[in-house]
Amino acid sequence: MEITVYGPLRSVTGEKMVEVYPSGETVRDLLTAFVDEHPKTATHLSDDDGTIRPSVRVMIGEHKATLDDPIPDGEQVKLFPAMRGG
Repeated sequence: MEITVYGPLRSVTGEKMVEVYPSGETVRDLLTAFVDEHPKTATHLSDDDGTIRPSVRVMIGEHKATLDDPIPDGEQVKLFPAMRGG
């Protein structure tokens, strides 16, 4: 599955478009596979206890997705890291 990454995730992956192979069909599965492939992205996506940061945003098509949403075949997926600062 191809996803578009933004912000500091691009610096870590070295690419705008990243190929990820999740073991399941949900956004949670996708994020797990993404971090497995690119371990240095973990600090941008999850807290110290491993939970996904509230400001991480995954878009499926034009809609914001929840962790348990399925990802339909062929749908465009975008991943935005946690926002920091104030």
